[in-house]
Amino acid sequence: MQHDVLGIYLNDHLAGATLGAGLARHLAHRHRRGARASLLERMADEIAQDRRALLAIMDELGVPAHRYKVIAGWTAERLRRLKPNGVLRRHSGLDTVMELETLRLGIEGKSLLWLTLLALAPQRTELDGAQLHDLLDRARNQLDAVEDLRRTAAAAVFHPGAPGVRRV
Repeated sequence: MQHDVLGIYLNDHLAGATLGAGLARHLAHRHRRGARASLLERMADEIAQDRRALLAIMDELGVPAHRYKVIAGWTAERLRRLKPNGVLRRHSGLDTVMELETLRLGIEGKSLLWLTLLALAPQRTELDGAQLHDLLDRARNQLDAVEDLRRTAAAAVFHPGAPGVRRV
């Protein structure tokens, strides 16, 4: 029973990680000519690495990845792009704000995943506590970076022309 609950939990996070990796890659691609392009590209790479780390942890624990959850995460990320933004045929600054907020929520969830696995590590020898600490630290750094980007984007959308406001 415990293994089943853990498997469901990890597969739910895998679906979220799939969505998050796609969203991060989408943001990096859309802002590839912006001032923060290298930061977004690095973050997209890290989030993809985190997803691969989750898959490796699942494999180590003997938890199979459920394709339907991966497909659900992938599909949700694509459907998210259809949300109206108040502008026809192009992206608006509001898109960036909402995408960064969604990404921030995903990273927060990932942080909680690593904390949960750290709590299980003393009873589960398959879990590497040092690796989980590293993943948690990286997630916290990602949270800080995304929050900085989100604040900048929100200021540009909701306070255009204010002194010191720049675009992402």
